[in-house]
Amino acid sequence: AVQESLDPLLEPILLHQVSKSGTSLVIKLGTDTVNYNPNFRIYFTTSLRNPHYPPEVSTKVVLTNFMITQEGLADQMTNFIVQHERPKLAKQASELVVKIAQMAGSLKAIEDEVLKMLRESKGNILDNQELVDKLKDSKVKRDHVDKKMKDAEKKQNLVDTTRKQYSPLANFSSHLFFCITLLANVDPMYQNSLTWYMNVFDRSMDLAAQDSDIEERVQAIAETFKIQLYENVCRALFEKDKLLFSFMLCLNIMGQEERLDPAELRFLLTGGMVTADNPPNPASAWLSSNSWGQLCNLGKLKGFENFVEQFTENVKFWEEYYQDKNPFQKELPEDLQDITMFQKMIILRCLRPDCVVDAIQTFVENEPSLGKEFIEPPLFDLGKCFEDSSSTMPLVFILSVGVDPAKDVYALGKEKGFEAPERLIDISLGQGQGIKAERAISKAVEDGSWVLLQNCHLCVSWLPRLEKIVQDLNPDTTNKDFRLWLTSMPSSDFPVSVLQNGVKMTNEPPKGLRANLKSTFAGIDEDLFDSSEREDKTQFQKLMFGLAFFHALVQERRTFGPLGWNIPYGFNDSDQDISRQQLQQLLDGYKDIPFKALRYLIGQLNYGGRVTDDWDRRLITFMCEDFVTDKILGDGYQFESKGAYKAPAKGATLDDYNDYIANLPLVDWPTVFGFDDNATMIKNNKDTLKLLDTLLGLQPRTGGGSGKTREDVIEELAVDIQKRMPELFEVERAKVKFPVVYSESMNTVFVQELVRFNRLLSTVRTSLVELVKALKGQVVMSTELEAMGNKMFDGQVPDNWTKKSYPSLKPLAGWVSDFLERLNMFANWMKGGSPNVYWISGFFFTQSFLTGTKQNYARKYTIPIDEIVFDFEVVPEVTKEHKSKPSDGCYIYGLFLEGAKWGEKENCILEALPKQLYSVMPTIQIKPCAKKELKQDKILYKCPVYKTSTRAGQLSTTGHSTNFVLAVDLRTRKSHPEKFWVRRGVAMLTQLDT
Repeated sequence: AVQESLDPLLEPILLHQVSKSGTSLVIKLGTDTVNYNPNFRIYFTTSLRNPHYPPEVSTKVVLTNFMITQEGLADQMTNFIVQHERPKLAKQASELVVKIAQMAGSLKAIEDEVLKMLRESKGNILDNQELVDKLKDSKVKRDHVDKKMKDAEKKQNLVDTTRKQYSPLANFSSHLFFCITLLANVDPMYQNSLTWYMNVFDRSMDLAAQDSDIEERVQAIAETFKIQLYENVCRALFEKDKLLFSFMLCLNIMGQEERLDPAELRFLLTGGMVTADNPPNPASAWLSSNSWGQLCNLGKLKGFENFVEQFTENVKFWEEYYQDKNPFQKELPEDLQDITMFQKMIILRCLRPDCVVDAIQTFVENEPSLGKEFIEPPLFDLGKCFEDSSSTMPLVFILSVGVDPAKDVYALGKEKGFEAPERLIDISLGQGQGIKAERAISKAVEDGSWVLLQNCHLCVSWLPRLEKIVQDLNPDTTNKDFRLWLTSMPSSDFPVSVLQNGVKMTNEPPKGLRANLKSTFAGIDEDLFDSSEREDKTQFQKLMFGLAFFHALVQERRTFGPLGWNIPYGFNDSDQDISRQQLQQLLDGYKDIPFKALRYLIGQLNYGGRVTDDWDRRLITFMCEDFVTDKILGDGYQFESKGAYKAPAKGATLDDYNDYIANLPLVDWPTVFGFDDNATMIKNNKDTLKLLDTLLGLQPRTGGGSGKTREDVIEELAVDIQKRMPELFEVERAKVKFPVVYSESMNTVFVQELVRFNRLLSTVRTSLVELVKALKGQVVMSTELEAMGNKMFDGQVPDNWTKKSYPSLKPLAGWVSDFLERLNMFANWMKGGSPNVYWISGFFFTQSFLTGTKQNYARKYTIPIDEIVFDFEVVPEVTKEHKSKPSDGCYIYGLFLEGAKWGEKENCILEALPKQLYSVMPTIQIKPCAKKELKQDKILYKCPVYKTSTRAGQLSTTGHSTNFVLAVDLRTRKSHPEKFWVRRGVAMLTQLDT
């Protein structure tokens, strides 16, 4: 099977470069010239699910799509259903098809015989008695066959009438098949074959309630099949994708029943294209400009024409809606009483995107065709998965961070009588392990053992061989007890056929602090609990609990994304196990507990050894101090301010610890992580955006609404952006106007920035021109241009722009506006000289600006640049229109504080207001000074500044992420020391995501 590109050696064949040598036709292949037969044909097949062949390939071959169509599958499903439900009728239908074909053949034979006789007859036909007799005989035969044909057609009509009664079920099930095939675009491991799908459908027909009424029976099968399909697909999905699948099913069914407006769905997924030409925001105190832009777009949607006007007139109600804990359930104004639940979700998407995921759950639960069963995935059951497998059907564990399914396989093996190493062979794949695995499989196929091949993703080169081995498994020659178990992280290299025909499973670690602690203490028995040799055993028990809580916290912080950790580290149980062993050794070996050594071992080595980001290392050090401390040994030590999480009392038994864990809150309080409620809101916003973006990527590339085709929408957008783009900067003129001067490094910074922006601007302008030409058919639509059009249609920044761009997470409209603002800043700089207050967010490479600031100071006072550091002062009185520059350093603005706000009266950082996710920082003065002159007489929080909210980037040689800009010292109160803000994840950003 070929991939999306073909071997260049085939080029002469594809281009038909045949020449004549003497009397023979020849063709040159590589360095060889071979004879060519005109009857030669070459056929290629591909196993790729949705290949995209570029023009340089597709113009040289004939592409044939053998993928089954929805109509074709519906016809197959009808036959399949009738065969199961009415086997006699199905048999009769098959026989009728054969009989009708045979009778049609007989009629044709009679007609051919008559024509032959007439052709061969000589003289007067009426004088030829033999011919007349034969013609009479042919007429009798024909009349007889005609009668049989009419009888057969009547029976066929009866069969067709019965088949039509099952057609709605066939159509319904065929649509759902194409719904689940889309999952492969979400994760390459979510592959399902038609054979597997038909097996699930067949099982559903067996399980569905019997009923003599065909309509009732069809309904029963459909209901059973929906649940069976959901449960079978869900066991192979990660938790994050289970609600996505439920919503996909919901939208698919609504689409079949014509209850879904494509324009409304597209608005839910994209929020529309936010533009700059909106009326003034009537609620700027609490409503962001992005949300207001989406509401203005909503007013262009059918059914919402008067919404903006209604919103403006009733701002008070919408503020209450915005502040409500559950706005989706809030009753809307009278003029919006008749809107559907889906339309309510669209309004929610504009005002409170953090609530959309919960709203989708409610929507699916209330959908008449689905219900509560479709938001409560079945629990993991390895025994049931095993029952669904066979000797030729492998069982595939799709792994996630921190998961080790080997112990589950070992436990099941023990229960079924397949214990290692005699009847269960466990091999961890890697370099050179392929041959060992082949031998093990070959032996197990004969004697009926189990083979467990772990981490298949680490042996990519051997996977094609694994695919061949699985395909060659023959039920007649394979021991029925043989089972092949495979584990792999998601990988696009994993064989598709193995995934499609195997039993796929996921079993993620428990979510939440309570579940995590339960999992830890499930592995602690009385012997381990009382195993310390210290006189006071409770010290080990309390510190062991503190370690377990610390372990749960570092894992669960990952759910908060960049607020939790800049990089999501793969902390696992082995980190806790080695830390517990070291804890016991040091407690048993020393009279006085060496807390400093313990904190170093746990926070810096065992867990900290995984941490590669300096700011994450600062966090884990502070976190470790809260749990590996002498304070935990006393009673009443709290892990958070509200007192819901604390260390159990001294003298508590193992059962007391387990009871305490069982009574912890089911949903984690953000305060235990050091966060406030805003952190949950930020997390939920990102979850919503991720779910909707994933769903958007699965939508068909069809029309853009308002009667416009997709191509019309893209062209209109491309032309609009093209018109707004200015001309390239005159770099040579800038070099003359801002020459390289010893005393002013900013001239060099400015020219370098113009070069970078010109590179990006040139790419944007050129690609837009090419895209418009390609849409009009004037040039070939290349793969890059097609991808660019797809991204623009979805309101996203094209990849060919992001490759040349500064880091940004903004959607297309926001990115274009931001880009134009940056260009405008440098155009003004070119026109009127460097600004008095710099917009730090506008620089392409911010570090060069900071280095230029240091360099100016170093040259002015003749101090080595590596001895210079920055001091900072927040100066709210300085606005961007300030008339003068500081004598040393510079003023900067344009930063956003995430997780806190700046108190202008208090002149320090304070806790953010409810639902205040980001706050604008006032102007900051950067003051370069020698290290020895830097005053340390203030209570400060060293606040990192990042370019985007992902915070993570590529790790540079400085130990910082490439997303990192600098650390700014901000004043804080004594009641809120640095540790408080570190645990809260407070940072500054140069730009927001909208």
